[in-house]
Amino acid sequence: MKIAFVGKGGSGKTTLSSLFVRHLAATGAPVLAVDADINQHLGPALGLDDTVAAELPAMGARLPLIKDYLRGSNPRIASAETMIKTTPPGEGSRLLRVREDNPVYDACARTVELDDAAVRLMVTGPFTEADLGVACYHSKTGAVELCLNHLVDGRDEYAVVDMTAGSDSFASGMFTRFDMTFLVAEPTRKGVSVYRQYKEYARDFGVALRVVGNKVQSQDDIDFLREQVGDDLLVTVGHSDWVRAMEKGRPPRFERLEATNRLALQALQSAADASYERRDWERYTRQMVHFHLKNAQSWGNERTGADLAGQVDPDFVLRERLAATA
Repeated sequence: MKIAFVGKGGSGKTTLSSLFVRHLAATGAPVLAVDADINQHLGPALGLDDTVAAELPAMGARLPLIKDYLRGSNPRIASAETMIKTTPPGEGSRLLRVREDNPVYDACARTVELDDAAVRLMVTGPFTEADLGVACYHSKTGAVELCLNHLVDGRDEYAVVDMTAGSDSFASGMFTRFDMTFLVAEPTRKGVSVYRQYKEYARDFGVALRVVGNKVQSQDDIDFLREQVGDDLLVTVGHSDWVRAMEKGRPPRFERLEATNRLALQALQSAADASYERRDWERYTRQMVHFHLKNAQSWGNERTGADLAGQVDPDFVLRERLAATA
């Protein structure tokens, strides 16, 4: 399952996504964790030392390698240089699987040990001094979108993405790349404002959206969230001594997380797993093509000097069976 955590800055989405990654890993599930927020905090939230986290390989800096690998022998893509962040796969493209080893993971992913389990972690990379005043961070998160477009994930496999803050993912089609989107909201007016934006923008694209109420202190907080988001409210999370210790760099073993918070994480997993039965690979592929054509017309054709509509393979549908045949 492809799962996104979104929310306004400071809502706790990185903390919640890291807890969810730990929870999935503790069940023995294979997990690919991706930090797609330009403020890179997922590594430290998973227990990495700040120095080690800063040295993680940046996907954005390895975009040529990613493009060259994913292009494969697709005859519709003239060169890796003509691929943009929305380029969809077609016949001959190389696809990614959660469990496999491949050159993209070799270059961009690192294994993070979590108690008795381990996950793969990939990061977009931070905004650097060289980017100041000249670069758009969407060019960095584009590496994530390209990988998601080519990722074939099956039941009981998880790709968990900590997204950019706010509603910035709507700058491309990445918000449609997920089976489930968990929006982390505090019980304040500002806390639910991003929810309203997401709900409105995602309405026409079949995006599965559930709200995780964070920093909840009372029944009044719960009532407020329920009043604002209705049945989209899935669970609420309050104070956690375990999280406080983690934020100090001294996380106990995950099994010592409070029982109420373990139940909340199980509810997230159950909601994500339930979305598997609603998977529609044809719609997923149509949406990829839709946003690719929009980006091609808006800026891609001019940027690459090619007609990127020609990259669309009209007979290709991304689906799980390709994992056994590609």
